[in-house]
Amino acid sequence: MNVLVIGSGGREHALCWKLAQSPNCSKLYVAPGNAGTSEIAKNLSISPMDFEGIKKIILDNKIKIVVVGPEVPLVSGITDFLKSDKELDTSVIGPTKYAAQLEGSKFFAKEFMKRNNIPTAKFCEFTSKTILEGYDFLERIDPPYVLKADGLAAGKGVLIIDNIAQAKEELKQMLLNEKFGEASKRVIIEEHLEGIELSCFVLTDGKYGLVLPMAKDYKRIGEGDKGLNTGGMGAISPVPFVDSKLMNKIKTKIISPTLNGIKKEKIYYKGFIFIGLIIAKGEPKVIEYNVRMGDPETQVVIPRIKNDLLDIFIAVSEQKLNKIKLEIESRSASSIIAVSQGYPEQYQKGYQISGIENVNNALIFHSGTTKKNNKTLTSGGRVLAITGFGNNFVDALRVSYKEIQKIQFNGMNYRKDIGFDL
Repeated sequence: MNVLVIGSGGREHALCWKLAQSPNCSKLYVAPGNAGTSEIAKNLSISPMDFEGIKKIILDNKIKIVVVGPEVPLVSGITDFLKSDKELDTSVIGPTKYAAQLEGSKFFAKEFMKRNNIPTAKFCEFTSKTILEGYDFLERIDPPYVLKADGLAAGKGVLIIDNIAQAKEELKQMLLNEKFGEASKRVIIEEHLEGIELSCFVLTDGKYGLVLPMAKDYKRIGEGDKGLNTGGMGAISPVPFVDSKLMNKIKTKIISPTLNGIKKEKIYYKGFIFIGLIIAKGEPKVIEYNVRMGDPETQVVIPRIKNDLLDIFIAVSEQKLNKIKLEIESRSASSIIAVSQGYPEQYQKGYQISGIENVNNALIFHSGTTKKNNKTLTSGGRVLAITGFGNNFVDALRVSYKEIQKIQFNGMNYRKDIGFDL
């Protein structure tokens, strides 16, 4: 069976790494991929947003399963495009455009949660026409103030502000001056929840759900979770504070109502659901939904799954996910992200990476890399993920940190404190 993975990051490299191990995977393609995926699959130089070009790839290469990695093509309707084309006979792992609003629109997600009694922070939504009501709402709630652009904003659309005057100014910038473009034409203001966060992953075929290993990621660029938000500086799995009691709460209060809501509302959904959770006073609440796997969480979640991933995706396409018994690696996994100097703001690309061949006790997943003249070069802000294993997360982190020191590129940076709060 020929498989196509769409995307170019560490998430896609991890998916390709696992799919390439399947005896049922005849040929593996990735569009556009990176230097790491080129070692295990055929990279195709095409944008994930070129739907017609992707259709041609599917036809030319007799692709039977398409796995959509990133959120933008999903929110833009790639699944609808491929499903509706009568020339194609392929299964798509990824929700429809309507379902993808769970990530593409904070308001849609909040209303879905409200309808299905899924615990989340209290909220109100505002537009440019109701900005004065937004100011009044800010006056009536306690700081810190949480402002969220409704649409996709490349991970930059969430602001947490302590000062009321600054919060009003940011609301104005978002609604009137389109600080985040189309994404902030509508803004959600919600109560701030204190607690510890984690990432919950579910794979669904629209009828059944498979709960994958949970993970905890670290978004801030600086140690102690200080500084700007990034796409993720590291992750661990499993999450040590998730005991059986908390897991049962997450399943009964969050996962089951989410899957039941999808079925009840007849939402076509075959793919991953990433549920961003916060544990506030011992109770799980949803911060956000994503409609794909997370990055860097994928780099610790996927390596812990012992099953054949292609078999799982076939079960999704046939709505037979209930036949799959998930087998999970008992060891912990940790991933440390090596990033470019200046990230998440301006950074330089094109630096040669050395030492990858010296890493022999951990997995390396490429994010922002490219190949040129047989050399591996940096091509993004987040460059590599080094995934180690151990009997617990402390041992796993020890391996990851030892192995990452074998790699060098100009301006390389990484956090030294992943797991500090556990």
